[in-house]
Amino acid sequence: MGVFVFLPLVLPLTAWPVARLAEQHLHPRAATRVLTAVAGVMAVCSTLCLALLMVVGTAQLPGNPLPDGWSDPEVRAAVPYDEIAGRAAIPALLAVCAACARLLWRHARVRRRAHRALTGLRGTSVAVLADEASYAYALPSRDGGRVVVTSGMLAELTAPERRALFAHERAHLTARHHRHLLITQLAARANPFLRPLRTSVAFTAERWADESAARAVRDRRTVARAIGKAALVSRGVPAPTLAGLAAPGPVPRRVAALLAPAPAARIRPSVFTSMGLALWCAAFGTAVSAMSSANSAVTMVLILRAATPL
Repeated sequence: MGVFVFLPLVLPLTAWPVARLAEQHLHPRAATRVLTAVAGVMAVCSTLCLALLMVVGTAQLPGNPLPDGWSDPEVRAAVPYDEIAGRAAIPALLAVCAACARLLWRHARVRRRAHRALTGLRGTSVAVLADEASYAYALPSRDGGRVVVTSGMLAELTAPERRALFAHERAHLTARHHRHLLITQLAARANPFLRPLRTSVAFTAERWADESAARAVRDRRTVARAIGKAALVSRGVPAPTLAGLAAPGPVPRRVAALLAPAPAARIRPSVFTSMGLALWCAAFGTAVSAMSSANSAVTMVLILRAATPL
């Protein structure tokens, strides 16, 4: 096992180049899917690494109720600097679990409150709240979800811009962008090195919805105006795991992209470009992280089986 057990903790650094380059050179749909997959796999591997190190750490705790075989010298010898790494992994893993649990709890609470706020409204795909505050977001549910918008937001937009807003929010629901956002939010809490991917996915998911709205209304400038107006008057979305037209982020970049020609739907850029090299680097880091964590897990299980009497 050796030093390979530590690799999943630092290999997320290999995904940093692809995070920014994907925003610029990949179609938003491809960028969102690629970055979400990389973040999810690396977060799982990183958490598994901490769990394996915790096995070593718990063996050193006084009054440890776990099997005596867990403190066998073979188990500790499998991890370099076992005393330091094992003990440090215990609070680190607890912090990761607590942060992820808090995020999931907040996500569920916001969604419950949002659904309760819609009680009594007609069960259409669009729910208009009588509120002078300006905000709009996509509220997912098992039956497809609804677009939530306030009367204050609608009053700020013209009829074409309203169509752009509805098309944008429906794109979020259709593509299930809340899942991408939630996965990357959890990944960022599992390993701080994955935070750039969380930021990039939040941007590319909005760009994906922007392009879908532009195709639906057939006017890129109208979508750009709607985004600009909404950003000026909106207070954002209830939670970072939900998506909306005026979600926090680099709105000027979104507007500039809509004023430019539509991006090409390239999924496999040439390996001889910066984007291609970044993708291969991220893919290599993800593969090595997965293999390293799997190898460490299998090795640890075999050692524990050999050291623990049945």
